[in-house]
Amino acid sequence: MKRFFTPVFLALSLLLPLVGHALTPQEAYALSSGETDDRLKVLAQITEHVDPKAIELIKALSDDSVKISDHQVFIIQGDKAIDPVTGDALEMPANAEDVVSNNRMRGEFDAALASLSLFSPDQAVRLKAIKSMLKEPDADKLSMLDKALKVEQVEALRLQLQFAKAAIEINSTDDSLRLASAKILAGSKTPDTQRILNDRFGQESNAEIKAQIKKSLQEIQSALAWGEKLGILFTGLSLGSILLLVALGLAITYGLMGVINMAHGELMMVGAYATYVVQVFFRAHYPQWFDAYLFVAIPVSFLTSALVGAIIERLVLKYLYGRPLETLLATWGISLMLMQLVRSLFGAQNVGVENPVWMSGGIEVLSNLILPWNRMLIIVFAGLVLLGMSLLIGRTRLGLFVRGVTQNRPMAACMGVNTARIDTYAFALGSGIAGLAGCALSQIGNVGPDLGQSYIVDSFMVVVLGGVGQLLGSVYAAIGLGVINKLLEGVAGAVLAKIAVLVFIIFFIQKRPQGLFAMKGRSAET
Repeated sequence: MKRFFTPVFLALSLLLPLVGHALTPQEAYALSSGETDDRLKVLAQITEHVDPKAIELIKALSDDSVKISDHQVFIIQGDKAIDPVTGDALEMPANAEDVVSNNRMRGEFDAALASLSLFSPDQAVRLKAIKSMLKEPDADKLSMLDKALKVEQVEALRLQLQFAKAAIEINSTDDSLRLASAKILAGSKTPDTQRILNDRFGQESNAEIKAQIKKSLQEIQSALAWGEKLGILFTGLSLGSILLLVALGLAITYGLMGVINMAHGELMMVGAYATYVVQVFFRAHYPQWFDAYLFVAIPVSFLTSALVGAIIERLVLKYLYGRPLETLLATWGISLMLMQLVRSLFGAQNVGVENPVWMSGGIEVLSNLILPWNRMLIIVFAGLVLLGMSLLIGRTRLGLFVRGVTQNRPMAACMGVNTARIDTYAFALGSGIAGLAGCALSQIGNVGPDLGQSYIVDSFMVVVLGGVGQLLGSVYAAIGLGVINKLLEGVAGAVLAKIAVLVFIIFFIQKRPQGLFAMKGRSAET
């Protein structure tokens, strides 16, 4: 019982000091009908007090769920009609008319709901309302902020309320209020506060206040600089993890097998479309389990791309080993065929893959740094795929055969290894990992027939820079290229950053053709 009554008592402690007026039938009707200016006057009167019935009516008006007839207002809830004043069920008359609100009225409804949210028993709702007021200061909401400050008991929220109040009073005609507000806002280290102070700085004529605003801006800018640096680092790490996922499959097909697979990007695309198909299947047949579709899509995308890769290897590539130029041309032609096949099956337009609920949103580390869950989970996923691939290549019988065939095919055949079968397994493995990359990419963007074209060049650069056949080199190269690329984008733009990275790799390979890590053993000498 104690757990039940605690939030109720908290709500009453917030609301009771402010509830001095209950919604009347006349106010409900005046708010729902008449000219916009008259309705706004009634709205202003109602929002002076925190009445749950008034809040419910305002929300229903905002959602277009209100009808009127003969001075009676009806809130529509499903197939029922509710009296907004008493909460009793009513019989809906046949001549009831919909309440129509213009854009101005809708905006005022939303603003009123945001103000009244300051007194919600839910702490998260109150914080969201305060941040909304801090983002768009409105002098008309000053009285609501004062009332909220009187009843707010959470110290962190009281501080945010003071920031929101200062954001309004920074434009006061009173010099002392503006000076005090400039000092207070120095503690609110957010981009919104920085914008508010910058706007005021250009208008301020008082030298003392202007100096304080400048000082506050310097403190805020110093704090925000850390968020920007960490944001660039995280973005680079996120891009690097994606490049790593893309390059891991290529590290097998090109690094270990020597096949220049220009269809690698299209194998990623196959994995992405497999994820889309699984999503559509779950939405149609198992909507209650939709948030779990990704756990099915991961193995399906791997197996689908692996199967396509095995077919390509058996039908085409097994006849072209040792002829890199011909494998390049053949796989390029296969990539065009796969893209056209997808266009024929799914259309030329991009398809959207929806994130599960548990991958939506993010963690707010700083006021200007939010880490999205989907990108953080992709970083973790890339690490798990790398670990699994390392164990497979280094600790399993299949990995031993792959390494044996790669280093000395005739000797491996003499030892009884079926080299043709190992070639198929290895190419299917690399293709399957490309499918996993496509599954991951589907969670951060749209899926289309040209998906793989955006990453094929970057993935080859990662493999070449890291060292042919070296998984650890691919890790360093992917993360390094991701971070460097994002750092350069902030200085020179996306196009020039790509060019600069490409030029760097060309010069690096000229000086160190074997990449960051040279392959050990006799194969390095041949």
